Amino acid sequence: MGRIRVLVVDDHRIFAEALAAALAAEPDVEVGAAGSAAAAERALERAAAEGRAYDVALIDADLGAETAGARARPGAEPAEEARRRQAPAAPPPRRSAAPTTVARAADQLRAEQLRSDQLRSDQLRPEQLRADQLRAASPPPDGITLLGRLRRAHPGLRAVVLATADDPHRAARALHAGATGWVAKESSLARLLAVVRGVLRDETHLPPALLTGVIRELTTARRDRTESERLVDTLTPREKQILRCMVAGLGRQAVAERLYLSPHTVRTHMQNVLGKLGVHSTLAAVAVARRAGISPAESAVPPSIASAP
Repeated sequence: MGRIRVLVVDDHRIFAEALAAALAAEPDVEVGAAGSAAAAERALERAAAEGRAYDVALIDADLGAETAGARARPGAEPAEEARRRQAPAAPPPRRSAAPTTVARAADQLRAEQLRSDQLRSDQLRPEQLRADQLRAASPPPDGITLLGRLRRAHPGLRAVVLATADDPHRAARALHAGATGWVAKESSLARLLAVVRGVLRDETHLPPALLTGVIRELTTARRDRTESERLVDTLTPREKQILRCMVAGLGRQAVAERLYLSPHTVRTHMQNVLGKLGVHSTLAAVAVARRAGISPAESAVPPSIASAP
């Protein structure tokens, strides 16, 4: 085996740099680091384009958790800022003595910031405001979601999750997303290297304490999937097509236009889908479809389906 190319994906910079340095001390290991999901995707794409693809990605299970928690609610602004925008401008307080240079500069900076914020708010078009709100409402993916994305984009990549705690549910989710290893961050470097080399031999590495819980989680997930598949199999071909459109997030009018049906007919099909799946909302129907492995509707409708009654 030649040199092993490892990408560390962790937004805790001190940990990531220390781990990368420790791994790089191994004579057969070459290491890169990424501090976010976007940086990891760019690094993998760039390495693949250069013919130097990474072999293993070590991904923090809690990637982006702190960033996501600090994000503001979409469309909201801090209460203090809202009050400041709504309240009439107050005259500056009298000073008993001439202001210092620092105080004057701070006052000017605050006034300039307020003017800049107000100007930007006045200039933003409605669609720009909506785009800003959508970006705020879409936090970056966590490590396990990113792992699934990377495995789909780079099938030859092995992925190992770095976790602060053993969690059977998350470990099962990681395995389902394509992980082949789960390592506690408090593990020794020797243990991590053993897992890295093991996954390159197509081995799956889990801590012994997690095995029973993970098997139980996977069994439950398989049972839920089987039941969901059974329910979906009761649908007609047209109802399955409607369900795939629902999974894609299409509303009744959009489905009607795509399948060349009347909105009333689509409404009837949707009601039939909900009834056969034993649920009472589109969201619940989508959850059943996802468990059954139903993918979203494609951009084009097959003629055989489009022409069906």
